[in-house]
Amino acid sequence: QDYYGKELQKSGDLKTNACVTSARPLPKVVRDALERVHEEVVARYYGCGLVIPECLASCRILDLGSGSGRDCYLLSQLVGERGHVTGIDMTKGQVEVAKRHIAYHMDKFGYQNPNVEFLEGYMEKLGDAGLADESYDIVVSNCVINLSPDKRAVLQEAYRVLKTGGEMYFSDVYASQRLSETIRKHRVLWGECLAGALYWRDLYIIAEEVGFSPPCLVTASPVTIGNKELESITGEGGCRFTSATFRLFKVPSGSWTGPGQVIYNGGIMGHERELVFDANFTFKEGEVVDVDAEMAAILQSSRFAEEFLIRAGKTNAATPQGCCC
Repeated sequence: QDYYGKELQKSGDLKTNACVTSARPLPKVVRDALERVHEEVVARYYGCGLVIPECLASCRILDLGSGSGRDCYLLSQLVGERGHVTGIDMTKGQVEVAKRHIAYHMDKFGYQNPNVEFLEGYMEKLGDAGLADESYDIVVSNCVINLSPDKRAVLQEAYRVLKTGGEMYFSDVYASQRLSETIRKHRVLWGECLAGALYWRDLYIIAEEVGFSPPCLVTASPVTIGNKELESITGEGGCRFTSATFRLFKVPSGSWTGPGQVIYNGGIMGHERELVFDANFTFKEGEVVDVDAEMAAILQSSRFAEEFLIRAGKTNAATPQGCCC
């Protein structure tokens, strides 16, 4: 906790790009929303790019490790006044920064009543903060799960608080192998989001055990380390780090049993003509796309169901099997 807000006063103090890696190009609606966020909130945020899923109107969203609240204030605008955003973070100083700008942002957005709240607490123990079962449509997280010593508990809690058909959309840092004791106990590497990086194959194992659909890889980019001392430590054994965004869904069992064909209606704000769902599936307005059983189940059971015409059908041989990479 001391590393964030004491040693790090702004995002420019970071020694690697693990927490500032950009994802895909941002829709104009998101860029405009970012411009309305208070400058102190932006400067004190340490996440990986932006973690903003699509189709958010009126949704209830939980942000794990919300920090100074940048993503929460972005999401506040995208869910609208009828939606709600909860941010939870273990760092008292960061929560204080987020809280003191609530009135500023609600006035800026023209909302009569706040649609955001910030809680101090742990993402492994959301029940302690009063968060109930099946109370959120979406859980987001931006480069903080690597800071948790119990990543399985984080995913279990996210699964618990999500409604059926809900989504966990998150960015984090992953390692090409399981990390050595030297790396895992290095204080600066921990604060820089590297020492706690999960071996990427373990994400798939944990997600399945918790009950989520197979992880869908959205974007990925290599992490560069601009510090020779840290680079020499992490380079031992050939370990490489990647910043990646995944999406997981709480799909009900038996919701779809075979491949299908889907047509995107084009109704999602900022993605009217094309929805880049993940690294394997891009949906263009009015175009028939063959999908496997897993993607058919995701679209049918989630908030995306009303945005697609979905029917049973045989997939083409070239269709990717599964949304994971």
